[in-house]
Amino acid sequence: MTTVDVPAKAGRREWLALALLCLPTMLTTIDINVMFLALPQVSEDLGANSTEQLWITDIYGFLISGFLITMGTLGDRIGRRRLLYLGGVGFIVASLLAAYSTSTEMLIASRALLGIAGATVMPSVLALIRTLFRDPKQMGAAMGLWGTALTVGVVLGPVVGGLLLGAFWWGSIFLMAVPIMALLLIAGPLLLPESRNPDAGRLDVLSMVLSLGGILPVIYGLKELASGGWEPVPAGWILVGLVFLLAFVRRQRRISSPLLDLTLLGNRTLGAGLTFAMFFAFVSGGLGLVATLFMQMVEGLSPFRAGLWMLLPAIAMIIVGNIAPMVARKVRPAYILASGAVLGGVGMVMITQVDAETGLATLVAGLVVVYIGGAPIGALIPFLVMSSAPPEKAGSAGSLPGAVGEFGVALGVAVLGVVGTSVYRSEVDVPAGVPAAAADAARESIAGAVPAASQLGGPAGAELLSSARAAFTEGLNVVAVVTAVLFALLAVLALLGLRHVPPTAAMAMPDGPSPVEEQAPESGVRAAG
Repeated sequence: MTTVDVPAKAGRREWLALALLCLPTMLTTIDINVMFLALPQVSEDLGANSTEQLWITDIYGFLISGFLITMGTLGDRIGRRRLLYLGGVGFIVASLLAAYSTSTEMLIASRALLGIAGATVMPSVLALIRTLFRDPKQMGAAMGLWGTALTVGVVLGPVVGGLLLGAFWWGSIFLMAVPIMALLLIAGPLLLPESRNPDAGRLDVLSMVLSLGGILPVIYGLKELASGGWEPVPAGWILVGLVFLLAFVRRQRRISSPLLDLTLLGNRTLGAGLTFAMFFAFVSGGLGLVATLFMQMVEGLSPFRAGLWMLLPAIAMIIVGNIAPMVARKVRPAYILASGAVLGGVGMVMITQVDAETGLATLVAGLVVVYIGGAPIGALIPFLVMSSAPPEKAGSAGSLPGAVGEFGVALGVAVLGVVGTSVYRSEVDVPAGVPAAAADAARESIAGAVPAASQLGGPAGAELLSSARAAFTEGLNVVAVVTAVLFALLAVLALLGLRHVPPTAAMAMPDGPSPVEEQAPESGVRAAG
């Protein structure tokens, strides 16, 4: 066995390795939202109906969230670098299948494979960053750059997708993954060390089944509630998922080699950090839904133009997100996160002033403030999670920020989406004389009101459109009030749950109770036999 004596200070090779790891990170987030722009072309070419369109867009995110915990633990067992390579190969194959799909069934299956391959990325990358950067200061900076890659991927999704769709056919959006993952497979052996837990034990298949049976139905049910309102079938799926999750937790407590070591959640820093991350994801998910709908349905922007407007808050978030780790060297993370939450609440108060006539500038300004407030989270929370977890459980710990983030976004979209929709339905006024089918669609959502008003035309159509836009704006304002209160609670949570954490300059990385097997790349990190 070869073990690695990683230098206390990372050098050029480690920073090059980080740059390499940021590429698949960026790619997985691009693939989450790039499909929305291509959907009209896909539907026309493959004849996808409305149900198939939903599965084409959603299956990728469903399976990423469902497999994160499994893949994180698998990386601890077989090696985090090896798992990342397997994911890279899977991503290339699935991307080629998706690009040249000849039916909706083939495209859905390809997107499912992409989701499974994408689930290998976050836990493997975070675990490898944990291995590469042993100095807390450098690890904080590395996490800031990694968080930037996540944000850039979200921002670039609509932009890159729009450019590719303007020049090529819809399958081209999947082919951009091929050179990125090929570079990972070629350069990885030269830059990335291998690491695993030699005492991890066997992978428990039943735990994996229970995990998937719990996470997937819950997230699916939450998304269905967000899109269709309260219905017994989605609620039933959530209940089924919760039963599976309860069985999963009970099994983890009973077996010697659990899929998820629940003692990790008993760590005060890790538990508080994950709770903070989940509730921020809840807020950002719900806000993102109503804000983008406002831009498109009230302001009449195309998805591409809405994406361009979102560049402003995203750029602000990237800048502040990379400053936060430097500030955290001298200031306790709790104070930074609490201040960010307060700032996020100020941004939400600004959004309560958005109106249907001149609301775009106010909305974007409020989003900039919210994103600046939330910027430290992307770097500091993964840093706190990974720095507080023992190294032999780095893969399992690396899966947790993504898992709670996916769950928080789904819950926020569902709950805050229902809040906004409920306000809209109580406020919208459908003029007399509107056909029954159009009136029902208009009362259901603004997505139904806009085409109904267009078809109706004349004064009645203009009146319906004005009422729908005003009602939806009122819903946005109410959501902003709710989220402003949640931001205040987040500030309290940060102060109470994380105030014991010192500035990163005073932190030391924990040592694991058992050695971690690590193999350096050739001519790479110094090895000790």
